[in-house]
Amino acid sequence: MERPDPDALLARVQHDERTTAGGRLKIFFGAAPGVGKTYAMLSDAREKQATGVDVVVGVAESHGRAETEALLHGFEVLPCRSVEYHGVTLREFDLDAALQRCPTLLLVDELAHTNAPASRHAKRWQDVEELLDAGIDVYTTVNVQHVESLNDVVAQITGVVVRETVPDSVLERADAIELVDLAPEELLQRLREGKVYVPQQAERAAEHFFRTGNLIALRELALRRTADRVDEQMRTYRRDRAIAAVWPTHERVLVCIHANPLAARLVRTGRRLAAQLRVPWYVVYVETAAELRRPEPERDGVVQALRLAEQLGAEGVTLSGENVADEIVAFARSRNITSIIVGKSTLAHWRTMLFGSTVDALVRTSGDIDVLVISGKRAPPVSPAMSMPEADVSWNGYVVSLGIVVLLTMLGFLARNLYPTFAEANIIMAYLLAVLGLALRYGRGPSILASFLGVVAFDFFFVPPYLTLAVANTQYILTFIALLIVALIVSTLTVRLHQQADAARQRERRTAALYALSRDLANARDYPRLLRVSIQHVSETFDSKVLVLLPFGNRNRLQPWGSVAGWWSNELDLRMVFVPEQRDEGVAQWVYEHNQLAGAGTNTLPGAQALYMPLVGTQGVVGVLGVKPSQLRRFVAPDQLHLLETFANQLALALERARLAGEAEQAHIQIEAERLRNALLSTVSHDLRTPLASITGAASTLMDIENVLPATIRAELTQSIYDEAVRLNRLVTNLLDMTRLESGAVKVTKEWQPLEEVIGTALSRLDDQLRQHAVEVHLSPDLPLVPLDGVLIGQVLMNLLENAAKYSSPGSPITMSAEQRDHAIVVAVVDRGPGISPGDEQRIFDKFYRGTGANGTAGAGLGLTISKGIIAAHGGRIWAENCAGGGTRIQFILPIEGTPPDIEMEV
Repeated sequence: MERPDPDALLARVQHDERTTAGGRLKIFFGAAPGVGKTYAMLSDAREKQATGVDVVVGVAESHGRAETEALLHGFEVLPCRSVEYHGVTLREFDLDAALQRCPTLLLVDELAHTNAPASRHAKRWQDVEELLDAGIDVYTTVNVQHVESLNDVVAQITGVVVRETVPDSVLERADAIELVDLAPEELLQRLREGKVYVPQQAERAAEHFFRTGNLIALRELALRRTADRVDEQMRTYRRDRAIAAVWPTHERVLVCIHANPLAARLVRTGRRLAAQLRVPWYVVYVETAAELRRPEPERDGVVQALRLAEQLGAEGVTLSGENVADEIVAFARSRNITSIIVGKSTLAHWRTMLFGSTVDALVRTSGDIDVLVISGKRAPPVSPAMSMPEADVSWNGYVVSLGIVVLLTMLGFLARNLYPTFAEANIIMAYLLAVLGLALRYGRGPSILASFLGVVAFDFFFVPPYLTLAVANTQYILTFIALLIVALIVSTLTVRLHQQADAARQRERRTAALYALSRDLANARDYPRLLRVSIQHVSETFDSKVLVLLPFGNRNRLQPWGSVAGWWSNELDLRMVFVPEQRDEGVAQWVYEHNQLAGAGTNTLPGAQALYMPLVGTQGVVGVLGVKPSQLRRFVAPDQLHLLETFANQLALALERARLAGEAEQAHIQIEAERLRNALLSTVSHDLRTPLASITGAASTLMDIENVLPATIRAELTQSIYDEAVRLNRLVTNLLDMTRLESGAVKVTKEWQPLEEVIGTALSRLDDQLRQHAVEVHLSPDLPLVPLDGVLIGQVLMNLLENAAKYSSPGSPITMSAEQRDHAIVVAVVDRGPGISPGDEQRIFDKFYRGTGANGTAGAGLGLTISKGIIAAHGGRIWAENCAGGGTRIQFILPIEGTPPDIEMEV
């Protein structure tokens, strides 16, 4: 057993800490209704209760089954809450009662249930998540047809589209999943006995959903889903404990390919074997330095084989390394592979004897993994559309290698003649440095040539007898062998390190590009910015021109979004985009409708000028990304396609996020509008009803000709009608003013006016309302002229004074003051009322914030809001605060801007 990976252990510990921070979730999983999930849940809970665990039933649906109802006896059952919906009383799970009760274990049946409107959460699984976050353990039940990822599969099998689904993340979060299984024959018998549905429903269910074939298929889905969960737990266990041995609990097939004509045949063989076993399969290509030196046509054959594997349903993987067998075995053990398929070696027998082969190494190191070796005829690559012209061999490196050896030999020969004591070791080191430089610059071939030429030149020119290949001293033979071996090793290691550094740089560039795209997409909020960022990153990363097509209209016809909205102005280089041809628009539409890759470089509609990829979000395809590369070969490589798919996924999620944000904003606006409408109706209905009732009552009394009233009473009734009409007019005026302020229709006309006149006008107009209060006015004697709209500021003063009279007891004084501070006028209105509740100093300026006055009447909640809007339109500020001795002080500031005009005094 090897040591576990510390990083993997740390990640596992962090995951466990997040998981154990809340409650534990156990799901009783079934293939169909009636298999006994609720019964199994209650039975398990009864065992827990017997051990002293505090168990409470939040909701359990017995559906009239006597054996299930019998199990409920002895449990504490939370009362359901009643919800009225369209005249029907619905019984729903009471989440707040469960949180308040806070048991150790809570039973919540039917996880996929949709809650009634006006509930805190739309789905019951969201209620369960809140319970788990509160630290409460939960038992729940769910059927396989309610799993979100299997919804379309179930619909295809049964013909029934299940509307209530549970996200896969909820099942993945579960600490335990217990399969409750029942054979289809037994389930149908329970259905006929009325233990699943009432007779009428049971008859319809047997004709549609509960057919034998449907139940068999659903049972297989449930078994496979549970098996996948157990398999994931087993793999996690092996990974945490660094268990290298393969546990053949589930067959998995791995196909190994390299630049060989057998690649396509290997892929097809692996597909047949995986189909027969009905197991997952993988296709792996190990990219070594030797593979990178192969001609382009052979490397293209590998790319075509990987693409073929993905089309046949395999997971294509490209690995990097020097020891092919070790990389393959390590990957196989990490995925718990049981069988490896590899092609028979095509190397010459003498090379196999000297250097070995990958097949032999796999057989030796595979251990308990089966290795299947197949052979076949050599064949050309299968897809002529993807073939590329052969690359020309560059001889520049070999010429440079020959020239450098000749130059070093001449310099060494000259140094030897000029300095007889010049050591031979210096010449050897010069040849090794040359080999090292050639390996870095030109690769393995020129460096190996320099190694051989260096040994020959050293023997010919610097070892006696000179100018011959004969060796007088046999000790030099060991020098030649050591020089050659060291030169070969140095060249090989240098080339390998150089290639690994290039591969690391490429991976770093890909990671940096993906990070930059994610960062910029996270900062973008609207469609134009998202698309600009995406096109720029895709174009720069893949050296290509890019196009984004989005659906428009009810028919979801794709259109190049930029050409419609004109969004790529100076912020985007026009060289990054291209205009699609008419046939390409049809290809893009096909990609959008079928959610498949198509276009140039693929086997689907390859005649297109660009490669088109669907932008798939969490709720379906949101658009199509078109990429027109400068070199098509870059996009036929699976790793490049995978990177491009990652870019496309990021863009799709960003577009979906922007759309959802827009929808959420619209929903918020609608909610606010609805709330405002309800508040307005509530306010208007209350404040209109009182004056209208008073006016109607007084008027009906005056109109009663049989009722002769004294003159004093008639005068009082007439006065009441007048007062209530004034009050009604005041309310309607406030509503209109509020509407004008919010729509921006209020225009402030500032004129230089004395503030004393505006205050006096306001006091005179409120003479009746202020009759029961002593109003004290304190004005600084040196008040200057103030630029203001006299009518609007007068309305503000009237609102403040009326508010002070309403919220202070009769007979209490009201004080108004005005003074100059710096370049502004400060006006204050102070009452002796109860004051403002702590924290409501700003809320009192909100629309429809209503308080109760000293006389028991409630305001409409608009006066202070209108005042705030008027003061803000003047460039000032208004605020409220409690007085030290009781009461409320409301102040506002009016700025003095400019120079007042000179006023000529009349004599």
